[in-house]
Amino acid sequence: MAAPDKDNLLARLAGAGPRSDGLDPYAAVALSEPDHDADHEQDARDAKVDALLERINRLAGASGPAPESAEPEAPPEEEAGFLPIEPESIEAAALTASEVEALILKFLLARGDAAGRDIAEQVKLPFVLIDELLRRMKNDQLVGHRGSAPMNDYRYELSDVGRERARRYSAYCTYFGSAPVSLTDYIASVHAQSLTNQHPTADHLERAFDDLLLGRKMLDRLGPAINSGRGLFLFGPPGNGKTSIAERVTAAFGQHTWIPRSIAIDGEIIRLFDPVNHHEVPLEPGTGLIDQRKIDKRWVRIRRPTIITGGELTMAQLEVTMNTSTGISEAPLQLKSNCGTLVIDDFGRQRMRIDELLNRWIVPLEKRYDFLNLPNGKKIKVPFDQLIIFSTNLEPRELVDEAFLRRIPYKIEVVDPSEAEFHRLFELMCEKLGVEYSREPVDHLIDTHYRREGRPFRFCQPRDLVMQIRNYCKYHNQPAQLTTEYLDRAVENYFAVM
Repeated sequence: MAAPDKDNLLARLAGAGPRSDGLDPYAAVALSEPDHDADHEQDARDAKVDALLERINRLAGASGPAPESAEPEAPPEEEAGFLPIEPESIEAAALTASEVEALILKFLLARGDAAGRDIAEQVKLPFVLIDELLRRMKNDQLVGHRGSAPMNDYRYELSDVGRERARRYSAYCTYFGSAPVSLTDYIASVHAQSLTNQHPTADHLERAFDDLLLGRKMLDRLGPAINSGRGLFLFGPPGNGKTSIAERVTAAFGQHTWIPRSIAIDGEIIRLFDPVNHHEVPLEPGTGLIDQRKIDKRWVRIRRPTIITGGELTMAQLEVTMNTSTGISEAPLQLKSNCGTLVIDDFGRQRMRIDELLNRWIVPLEKRYDFLNLPNGKKIKVPFDQLIIFSTNLEPRELVDEAFLRRIPYKIEVVDPSEAEFHRLFELMCEKLGVEYSREPVDHLIDTHYRREGRPFRFCQPRDLVMQIRNYCKYHNQPAQLTTEYLDRAVENYFAVM
């Protein structure tokens, strides 16, 4: 996408919109001559609006003074780079009246009847746009008034003609949720919130991994890899925290991001927001009775995503999948993880063959874009903007060839802890789990059950052994404490077949 087009898209999403004369929408304000008479009239109107808002807030018992103007509240600093502003028309939302009409008719077919504001909340568009469309649909005898509703609204129900049309729409696709966002707007949002725009420092990494015992050497190796925003191999023996490290990587980047609830592409609707993999973080409510932030409700603010998949990964999860009974398509994992982290855990043990996965992603890892096949046969180009982490207990050279390893610039081995780190882990786990700590039993454990047996240390073992001691003491109603006897008993259970 050319830079000017991208700027126009971001300007439109921010509420300015592209200009047909080619001028910068913000610079054009400075080029126009002021109309002083219009300014006086506007000031008078603003004063009336301010007085009305102040009276409403006072009647509602809102605390604090009324806002000085009706301007939208300033967004949080971290989101200043991208904030979706609600559209001023259906065309500005990159939608057609027919698309919104189909959503309304299918919603009323399922619901029976609903107030105009309930319909607007369902499709996530401003009520003023839906109210105008509902009046048009009533004139076309698709809907009728069932009764009145508060705030100069009506309850709407389908007519016989509207019910028949709604059934035809539902036969093709049953979706009647949020109005979709265009693919072009989604691509612009990913570019604005891209990981490549984030540059975590050593302080960011220390905060992200503050609950893990990682040495300075490991953090210094992870830092440049995370900063690259590209690919990362974590390999090493099991139990040393590769998955725990991968889960916390996203916390080093910006905390939140905006994604559309669904995307529309040539009549196909793809659901992107997934409550299983995405954690919604709503904005703080406004201070007054009326929320003056003009946020496009078709977008949802989420915690920057971290999606983890393991041995259950199949090729179908990397493509757009359509439910044939509903006609609704679901976005693949890599699309849901854009602007975040996608962790392939236990790499090499997936249900799909390794060479299939590598061939599928060898170009996206290099070019940072992907091609997806839609159910209607069309192929689309989408961003591939996430940090891919491959976590494996196997030797990477035995899994993949040199051509693929070249596209994963960072390969980091997660090694066993030292004896000092092993002691420190026991101390931390005892404090966290409420077990009385003593150093002598740990020395006995190391001499008896590690050195003599030639057994390597693992980062997970102090936690697992201390948990066994705590559970044993709870069962026998005894004080939880770290003793030689309890450790010997825990080792007998834990290493029985290891």
